[in-house]
Amino acid sequence: MPDQRDVLLIPIPLTDLTSQRRRPVIVISNDEYNRSTDDVVVVAMTSNLRPADYSFTITSVDLDVGTLQRPSRIRVDKIYTLAQSIVVKRFGQVNEATFDRIRQLLSELVSKKP
Repeated sequence: MPDQRDVLLIPIPLTDLTSQRRRPVIVISNDEYNRSTDDVVVVAMTSNLRPADYSFTITSVDLDVGTLQRPSRIRVDKIYTLAQSIVVKRFGQVNEATFDRIRQLLSELVSKKP
């Protein structure tokens, strides 16, 4: 059962839905939700470090558990609800400071702009 802040490897559909690839994601849904449903809500990670709105770069230093093979960019604007049954593996967990940055960017993403 995934926990909030876990870094998972999961098959993610491409935006055109023509295929899927195994990609790392970070669990943003809370533990109560994760235990009471068959789903998990996640944000995407990518090895493409090109700057993008609602994203930031992390390294292994930003993990409480596990390591990253290379720096990665968290894409808060790429949100998925996926079945827990398709999780391939858990390979880390981001620290609280990193998760706070995710929360902040999520808040900015859904905030009402003037």
